[in-house]
Amino acid sequence: MKKTIFIVGGSSGIGQELVNLLKQDFNIITASRNPGQGANEGVTSFYLDVTGESMDFSKLPESLDGFVYCPGSINLKPFKMLSPETFEKDMELNFMGLVRVLKEIMPRFNPGASLVFFSTVAVGSGMPFHTSVAAAKGAIEGFARALAAEYAPQLRVNVIAPSLVDTPLAKRLLNNEKKQQMMADRHPLKRVGTPGDIAQMAAFLLSGDSSWMTGQVLGVDGGISTLNIG
Repeated sequence: MKKTIFIVGGSSGIGQELVNLLKQDFNIITASRNPGQGANEGVTSFYLDVTGESMDFSKLPESLDGFVYCPGSINLKPFKMLSPETFEKDMELNFMGLVRVLKEIMPRFNPGASLVFFSTVAVGSGMPFHTSVAAAKGAIEGFARALAAEYAPQLRVNVIAPSLVDTPLAKRLLNNEKKQQMMADRHPLKRVGTPGDIAQMAAFLLSGDSSWMTGQVLGVDGGISTLNIG
């Protein structure tokens, strides 16, 4: 019997790539604010706004083997230009939305289920103009470690911390060749990430091949977080 994976934010970018990777071997259910976008045959999708007051999970089965939370933001501005409301919005989407969803679905996880969240390389490596997103994603890292400890060995919880990935979310940062080359040159491997780079790691963490891994934050970042090549 196929295992069931629930992906929040599976209609574009990394989430959509992950759906394409998994749909042959797993029962995939996705939820997003644009459930028709990137629709896949055989994949159940429904509307979900993680920042909303009420969320309807009636289309979700009572038994889940994996969960991935993809919603995120890239809000890169100097601290002096960021209002407290901007910090609150980034925290709502990146972190509080995750908490709200988990509060509703935790009883559905089967023993051995794998949960995968997303952070950013900027949490572990201080980067200018990243104060808001690093704060929100930093909350996810601390939360994931504590959750992994609390629910071991019943559940595994891991986090992927990418550098810049070529997704619709990053379009503004990669919208011409000069920007693309500049961003590529910042990384030791001399390119920005692709959705497939990150989705492959998520698929690994959802699989039994990672069954002895929990509480980890894994950098998939072209080497930028650990290598200084001048």
